[in-house]
Amino acid sequence: MPTYTLNAGHVRIEDIVRIAHDPAEHIALAPETLAAIERSRATVNALTEKRAVVYGLTTGFGKFKDRFIDGDHIAELQVNLLRSHSVGVGMPFPLPWVRAMMVIRLNSLARGFSGVRPELLNLLVGMLNANVTPEVPSKGSVGSSGDLAPLSHMGLVLMGEGFAWYKGERLIGAEALKRAGLQPIQFASKEGLAWNNGTSVQTGVGTLATHLGVRLTKIADIAAALSMEAHNGLTAAYDPRPHQLRGHEGQIVAAANILELLKGSTYINSGTAAKRVQDAYSLRCAPQVHGATREAIRYAEHVMSTEVNAVTDNPLIFADTAEAISAGNFHGEPVAIAMDTLGIAVSELANISERRTAKLLDSATNEGLPMFLIPPERGGLHNGYMIAQYTAAALVSENKVLAHPASVDSIPTSANQEDHVSMGTIAARKAMEIAGNAVDVFAIEFMCATQGVDLREKAQLGVGTRAAYDVIRGRVPMLDGDRILAPDMQAIAELIRDGSIEAAVVKAGVQLG
Repeated sequence: MPTYTLNAGHVRIEDIVRIAHDPAEHIALAPETLAAIERSRATVNALTEKRAVVYGLTTGFGKFKDRFIDGDHIAELQVNLLRSHSVGVGMPFPLPWVRAMMVIRLNSLARGFSGVRPELLNLLVGMLNANVTPEVPSKGSVGSSGDLAPLSHMGLVLMGEGFAWYKGERLIGAEALKRAGLQPIQFASKEGLAWNNGTSVQTGVGTLATHLGVRLTKIADIAAALSMEAHNGLTAAYDPRPHQLRGHEGQIVAAANILELLKGSTYINSGTAAKRVQDAYSLRCAPQVHGATREAIRYAEHVMSTEVNAVTDNPLIFADTAEAISAGNFHGEPVAIAMDTLGIAVSELANISERRTAKLLDSATNEGLPMFLIPPERGGLHNGYMIAQYTAAALVSENKVLAHPASVDSIPTSANQEDHVSMGTIAARKAMEIAGNAVDVFAIEFMCATQGVDLREKAQLGVGTRAAYDVIRGRVPMLDGDRILAPDMQAIAELIRDGSIEAAVVKAGVQLG
C-alpha cells in the first residue's frame, strides 16, 4: 500500500481532498516532525512544573482565564474542556468532510507549536489509517475561538467517548477504537485546548468546497462552449483582443478556454448565426462573468492553501524561548471572508449557466430549436426539458439566499470575553452547499446543450466539446420522449464531481487555463 508522508506545514489542498475521499490512503508523519513536537511538549511540561500562569494550561478557559488550576487538576481540566464543549447540533458532517478536518488538525498540531505529545498524533494517524471517523455535528461553531464544539465532539472519540463510524457501523468511541486495534488516550496538560481551539473544521469543509469551486471554473467554460454550439453561437466575443484591452487575467483565460474548446467546430458562426449581430449576454459575456469568478475562487484557493498549513490553537508554544504566547490564530476571519467570496463567485457561475439553459429551452430565443428541446412532432404530448429549468431556477434562487455573507455577522460569547467572532464555519458550510447546487445547475445545462446539438443538423463539434459530449452521451441518451430525468441529471452531476468531463477534455488535447 503506498504511503503519504505528511510533512507538517507542507500539505496541499489536493492531498486533503484525496485523503478525505480515499480511506485506503495510508498516512505517516515525516520523521523530522518528531523533534519539534517533542521540544514543544517539553516546554509545556516545564511550564507546568514551575506552576507558571499560562492560559488553558494552569488557568480556566474563556471568562475563567483568571482562575488558577493547581497541578492535581490539570489533566482533568482538559477532559472537562472537551466534554463541556461537546454541544454541537444538527445533522452530522459527511464522513469525508470529517476526514479532511482530521488531516488538517494533524497537520497543524504536528508543526510543533501546540505542546501535544506524540502519542496523541500517533492515535490520530492510526484512526485515519483504520478509517475510524468521529461523528461530528455540523452546527454550533461561531468560528472562534476556533471550531470549539465540533472539534470537541471529534476529540471525544480519542478519549473513547462520543460516537464514531467504523466499517459502516456507528459505535461508541471506545468500541470503534477497540475494533480497529487502537487504544484511547487520556488527554494531558494543554492537549484538550490544543485539540479544540483551532479552525480545522471550517478549513476542512472550506478546502473541499474550494477544490470543487476550482473544478467548476473549468466546467463552466466547457458548458458554455457546448451551449454555444447548441445555439449556433458567434465567437467574435471571444476574440482575445477585447479581453487583452480590459486586462483581467481570469477573463482572458476564460475566453481563451472557450475558443480552444470550440476549435474545429462547424456549429458556431453558421446557420442562424448569420442573421445575428450579437449573442445574448449569457453567451457573449461568459468570459467576463467566468473570469471574475475565476479570480475570486483563486483568491479563496490561496487563503485555504495557507490555512491548511496554519497553526491555529492558543496559546502557542515557542520552545526556543520557552514561551507560551496567547494570540488569536483561532479566529476564522480569513476563512470566513474567503468562503463568503467563494460562495458568491460560484453562485454567479450557476446564475449565468441557468440563463443559458433557459435560452436553450425557449423557441423564441434558441435560434431555431424546438420548444423545450423535444422533437417538434412530439411537443405537447411530451414536455421535454421544461421542468428541468425549474429545478435550475430553484437552485440558483436558493444560492442567492445562501450567498449572503456570514462574515459580516458577529455575536459576543463567553460573557463578552470573546466579543468578535467570524462565523467562518457557517460560511464554509454555505459555500459547500452553493457549490453542490451549482454542480446540479451545470448538469442541467449539459443535459440541455447536448440535446440541442442533437436536434441541429449534423455538423462537427469542437475538439474539446466533442470530448465532453461523448462522455455525457456515454451515460445519458438523447431524449426523444418523456422519461424520468432525475437519473440523467444525477449521472451528469457525478461526471462533473469525479472529474470525468474535465479529464476527457484534457485527454482530447485541450489544456484549460
